[in-house]
Amino acid sequence: MTQPILRISGLHKRFGDHHVLQGIDFDVQPGDRVAILGSSGSGKSTFLRCLNFMETPSAGRIELKGRPIGRPDARGGDAVRYTQAELAQVRRQVGMVFQQFNLFPHMTVLGNVMEGPITVRGMAAARARDIALRELDKVGLAHKADAYPGHLSGGQQQRVAIARALAMEPDVLLFDEPTSSLDPELVGEVLNVIRDLAEEGRTMLLVTHELGFAYHYANKVLFLADGLIYEAGTPDEVLKHPRKERTQRFLERFTAFSF
Repeated sequence: MTQPILRISGLHKRFGDHHVLQGIDFDVQPGDRVAILGSSGSGKSTFLRCLNFMETPSAGRIELKGRPIGRPDARGGDAVRYTQAELAQVRRQVGMVFQQFNLFPHMTVLGNVMEGPITVRGMAAARARDIALRELDKVGLAHKADAYPGHLSGGQQQRVAIARALAMEPDVLLFDEPTSSLDPELVGEVLNVIRDLAEEGRTMLLVTHELGFAYHYANKVLFLADGLIYEAGTPDEVLKHPRKERTQRFLERFTAFSF
């Protein structure tokens, strides 16, 4: 088996007395398409945010391409020390697409997508422009390069946000409920882009409630409950034939999707 691109071992996250993640172990192989499901408060978004260190884990280790991130703190215990330079490097390699689009309203679509390569990667503007136009074309929005976010639909804004993440040329893409802020008629255009990226063989983790899409998109499905991976397997195993009662109860609430 190939080396995991991400290895998560004993991952915990606490916010004060609230123990959100309670020990997650999971390997992500290159090309994996992981769908992450669970009820509100199960820790799905926190799990993703720990993977690119928008949230700092309270305990546990994350390895990226075989290299541990951080080093044990000299004070001992579970603490791990991270440097800002190291975390910046991780975020270049692990891209994130959020529920909200978080585009800069004063920048054009092209400017939004160019910003990361220029400011984070130190890329020349001409090269950043070429990459930005390439990624906008991939999401079907090259013709909107000179528009401003306020003139776009929600689905178009989210596709720009995906192009912005792609422009950083990450090894792993994280999607945190990317369609949850969209009107129903706009959901499909974003899911189609994610499907196309999956067909390119990209490594992606997707938090979603679009179970029909998850079934067809994913090769692995995780069901989180109480900050733990409660059930994991293939889409058939978790979505069609869940073994555990809590997963079964969760899926019973979703009747308007098909496999």
